[in-house]
Amino acid sequence: MSTIKIREIELKDNVMLAKAIREVLIEMGVPKVGTAYEDKSLDEMYQEYDYARRRYFVIEEDSVILGGAGIAPLENADLPNICELQKMYFLPQARGKGVGFLVMQQCLDYAKEQGYVKCYLETMPYMEAARKLYRKVGFKSLDAPMGDTGHYSCQEWMIKEL
Repeated sequence: MSTIKIREIELKDNVMLAKAIREVLIEMGVPKVGTAYEDKSLDEMYQEYDYARRRYFVIEEDSVILGGAGIAPLENADLPNICELQKMYFLPQARGKGVGFLVMQQCLDYAKEQGYVKCYLETMPYMEAARKLYRKVGFKSLDAPMGDTGHYSCQEWMIKEL
């Protein structure tokens, strides 16, 4: 019987994680421009999160990366105490098992440990399952984006007090 593990990203995860995230983005019909799909960092996630106040957690089952989520400072914002929940995507075989909730809790716990007071995220209006999960843990909708993440195609913005 296989077990799903949540762990910090390792260098060896880069290729499999980028492939998994792109598969999910294509499945969800996310535009390839103005979203995480075109982020240069997608192919070097380990390096992207190998800095202070950043962390990325992967979901692994039988040595296969099924997705993950990360925390980093909010880009291009003069708000040092606000982080962003980033690149939270899971392949279908990881969904509906409570893994998304667990990974998000790990991210939010890490954010609190790092001294962040609020967590921001961007998503798509039609990603209803994700938005339902975000609301369940206390994220509230915003009328406009914060910072400048470069994800101008994302039309839903949310924030949570930590």
